[in-house]
Amino acid sequence: MNFLIEIAAFVVAIGVLVVVHEFGHYSVARLCGVKVLRFSVGFGKPLATWVSKSGTEWTIAALPLGGYVKMLDEREAEAAIPDADLPYAFNRQSVWKRIAIVAAGPVFNFILAILLFAGVFAGGVSEPAAILAAPAVNTVAAKAGFEGGETIVSMRDLSTADSISGSARSSVSGDRAVGEPVPVRSWSDLRWKLLDASFAHRGVVLTAKTSEGTFDFPVIVGVIDDQDQDTDFMDKLGFSPGGGTLSVMAVEAGSAAAKAGLQAGDVLVSIDGRKADNGAGFIDYVQHHAGKPVSLTITRNGVQQVLGIVPDLKPDEQTLHDVGRIGASLATKIPSVDVRYGPVESLQLGVTRTWDISTYSLRMFGRMITGEASLKNLSGPVTIADYAGKSARLGLSAFLSFLALVSISLGVLNLLPIPVLDGGHLLYYLVEAATGKAVSDRWQLVLQRAGLVCIIALSVIALFNDLARLISF
Repeated sequence: MNFLIEIAAFVVAIGVLVVVHEFGHYSVARLCGVKVLRFSVGFGKPLATWVSKSGTEWTIAALPLGGYVKMLDEREAEAAIPDADLPYAFNRQSVWKRIAIVAAGPVFNFILAILLFAGVFAGGVSEPAAILAAPAVNTVAAKAGFEGGETIVSMRDLSTADSISGSARSSVSGDRAVGEPVPVRSWSDLRWKLLDASFAHRGVVLTAKTSEGTFDFPVIVGVIDDQDQDTDFMDKLGFSPGGGTLSVMAVEAGSAAAKAGLQAGDVLVSIDGRKADNGAGFIDYVQHHAGKPVSLTITRNGVQQVLGIVPDLKPDEQTLHDVGRIGASLATKIPSVDVRYGPVESLQLGVTRTWDISTYSLRMFGRMITGEASLKNLSGPVTIADYAGKSARLGLSAFLSFLALVSISLGVLNLLPIPVLDGGHLLYYLVEAATGKAVSDRWQLVLQRAGLVCIIALSVIALFNDLARLISF
């Protein structure tokens, strides 16, 4: 059943994105007076075909992994074009019209992403609250003075007046030396803001509410290496969502948990004095204490008690390294907040989020080229289908957000100056606009072949990454 959901979600996602992208080319071509011969969704054998009043042949093909718009063009015509139709040929248009037509596809992808994000923001979405779990020792979060349980409410850029040594939290005052603080509404919002600061290698000040009051915490986000941004850099910083409740779902017979007396339904309070409000943090602590006695505080039937437990040494299925395990399955309930914005603010946030993801994608791609980031970041159709299915099962908001993310990726990819892509054609036309001379057919042929090699190489790497992810699971 899950496989069918993934396939259906993938087909819907690709279909929507392709139609929007190609409709961008089609609509601007029509506005520029170019005759469009065919609008095809998919490749291969046509499943359905009809002709509109404008003379365009609309086709739905068997392989839904792309599409194309075929325009009247003397360079591609199988027979001589009648003189009456020559003014409507793509190659007869001014260079600026050709630039507009080619750029329209990616631009429509960005517009779709903006509208999808705006719809999600306006409709409201439930997201994990920006509450921190206890950070690991010597992480950026720990050095900033976070202890766990703090709720982040805003962020601003770090100034020279902010203390950055030792346990650096300080009481909030009315004086803000560097700009106005930006509200942090959820964990996702916090992650995006810190990611932007990390790429810019700048420090920030996080304002957080604690049981003792409201404090400022200077955080030097820029110390994270570019390679660490490939994975979840929040873990590298020491930030993970907290404030949740960990409960025991089941206990394996004969396991360390069973020997210690842990039972299904128990609520975990702390381990060796550390709050147990984050599943990943709890598991990480257990894994690093194999064979070592730990003190586990639990609540059972409303009564708090302490259990002594010694994690067993067991091999990890993914890393193949021996780690500590107690033999209990856990359920985590993380506090959430309903994030909802007005129409105008939603549209503004849609533009901002689309811009942030686009620039992030470009910077990441540039770092992959220079070797500063891993090529493992590339994903192919298998991973896209997997995430399409997962987001569809999570609900409409998650699926629309996923659709917006892939739409941005499609737009950015097509703007790369690689021949055979829209960006390659834009490069030709920009050279023509600057020099007054079109790039010769010979050079275009050479560059097209080189571009095709690049696309094939990227596709092979993406498919290899897909297979590696499948094997790892």
